[in-house]
Amino acid sequence: MKTASLLAQDGTVVCARCRLADSPIPRMKGLLGRASLDPDEGMLFRPGGSIHMFFMRFSIDAVFCTRDLEVIDVVRGLRPWRVAARRGAKVVIELAEGGGAALRPGDRLSLATIDA
Repeated sequence: MKTASLLAQDGTVVCARCRLADSPIPRMKGLLGRASLDPDEGMLFRPGGSIHMFFMRFSIDAVFCTRDLEVIDVVRGLRPWRVAARRGAKVVIELAEGGGAALRPGDRLSLATIDA
């Protein structure tokens, strides 16, 4: 699975190791089976406008973005067995709880250092 660094508009690293779930199997699996996320770890789902937390074991921050990675909304502390969606979202980024604390609607994000 490809990974990238997720950066804020000012160059601040939001997620140093962001896995890209941009094909069916990685999108279906997501973070299932994981016990936690490291603070510098996350997953970007593209396309996606909603997520579910069924069978998850930990809370996350969910960042809903446009196709161009403009933040629409951040759901902080999304707990297991919950669902979240935002109108207009084409990308969802799952971060460790607290990882989206500095993000606000209107912020622009970018991906860098994509590897195989």
